[in-house]
Amino acid sequence: MLDGGAQGAHFEVVKRGLLRRTMPFAMREIFDDVFKNQPLDPTEAARLAARPQLRTRFYSQASIADAGNGIRPLLDGRPIKTPARNELALPTRALAEAVAAEWEAQRERVDPSTMPLTRLSNTIIDGVVSNADAVAAEIARYLRSDLLFYRAERPQELVDRQERLWNPVIDWASDALEARFVLSQGVLYTEQPDVALERTSAAIPRDPWRLGAVHAMTTLTGSALIALAVLARRLDTAQAWSIAHVDEDWNMEQWGQDGLALERRAFRFTEMRAAGQVLELL
Repeated sequence: MLDGGAQGAHFEVVKRGLLRRTMPFAMREIFDDVFKNQPLDPTEAARLAARPQLRTRFYSQASIADAGNGIRPLLDGRPIKTPARNELALPTRALAEAVAAEWEAQRERVDPSTMPLTRLSNTIIDGVVSNADAVAAEIARYLRSDLLFYRAERPQELVDRQERLWNPVIDWASDALEARFVLSQGVLYTEQPDVALERTSAAIPRDPWRLGAVHAMTTLTGSALIALAVLARRLDTAQAWSIAHVDEDWNMEQWGQDGLALERRAFRFTEMRAAGQVLELL
């Protein structure tokens, strides 16, 4: 499974060259405090969530309204800005309602760790819309060393579990995408056939919202194939998450659970569910 180093690549394109624009009212600083510099990497976000610095809720009501570029969530009738000063506008009413519900659910303080849809929407608007080719290329790079290609040599119970849970996704790629990959045991890099990589890369969406959701799932699971299977409705989000953690679950069964690791995993699952919601609500 890819570790935090691979996940640290999560939307690296967002960190380069974003334009800074000014919000035309005094709430700009408030939005800065709430979402500016929120980490895009799920592992780093989980670490921040353990010691949040929360802003007092500064609005009475969240709502939505039609706009020329989509459906906007509003706070007391005012539009919300992303960290890069873009307008937070969603492509569908259902998604806008879900984002507005996150803001409405905040109590005395605004806690970004409880707003995964808002964070992912910010990321897509600021980092994917204008960088779609780079984001798609990063997903394609995951395909070269996808989690599902590298199997345990032993013990046999883990080998059998990987085969039972991972092989259906490999078979789906073979049947639906006509992409036949090479599986190996151990961790040594295995070159994949160019034709399989090309055919699977063609299934990567180019719509920035689907692309952003698939990218998030890819970095959270270490598997582009798992993310594409969710996009194709071959897996639901919970199944995909379970499949991605076969090795981790096995280790916990053998050696016991780690509280901090479970907290981080729970936080990352909220990110995974948000990505799944985006795909469902488009």
